[in-house]
Amino acid sequence: MFRRILILILILFSFSCSSGPSNNAKTDSPEMPAATSKAQKEGMDHAASADKKPSANEKFAVFAGGCFWCTEKDFESLSGVRDAVSGYTGGDEENPTYTQVGRGLTGHTEAIKVYYDPDQISYSALVEKLWRSCDPTDNDGQFVDRGHHYRPGIFYASDAEKEIAEKSKAALQDSGRFSKPIVLKIEGLKTFWPAETYHQDFYKKSPDRYYSYRKGSGRDAFIASHWKE
Repeated sequence: MFRRILILILILFSFSCSSGPSNNAKTDSPEMPAATSKAQKEGMDHAASADKKPSANEKFAVFAGGCFWCTEKDFESLSGVRDAVSGYTGGDEENPTYTQVGRGLTGHTEAIKVYYDPDQISYSALVEKLWRSCDPTDNDGQFVDRGHHYRPGIFYASDAEKEIAEKSKAALQDSGRFSKPIVLKIEGLKTFWPAETYHQDFYKKSPDRYYSYRKGSGRDAFIASHWKE
């Protein structure tokens, strides 16, 4: 029995979305090159193309819910969302790399930038999706991914977004759905830096690895237990 438990723990951490030089989840595979200068250049190439302004009928919103592989996939499943870009925000370092963020050197957190059509889906609906995609009672990481660079958050770009987010947070707190306080922070948006190319749409590029990580992380079990409907 002890051996089985040990094997399960090793499997879980081998698929972790956690950062750091000792973690192999995002570096030791053909789909995920190490954070070399080439990979960083690919990331900046992606940044130049992915972080353009929304088209005439679009807006954008920035959220964090832990591992950006998961939040990207969750938001891209919504009708009215054209794209969700994985990246970093909340820090002051320019052009942060995955390695820097993972080591806690920049103050950033993993986040996504959502491009959406407000005629099809509202900002308030996007905020509601975030509540149903993360643990808003944990500000020190998310699920198996620990550290400030996995903190959840809503990063508003206008007073209107701030008001919607704060009212939604207050309503969730008052609902009693969670036994712990809602500690997810609502902050003004700083620069959003798209992540390296190999992180974008990771659930499509490496589905087996993605779904193994996601199941082992405990994210979906947590969400199901709090949003049974």
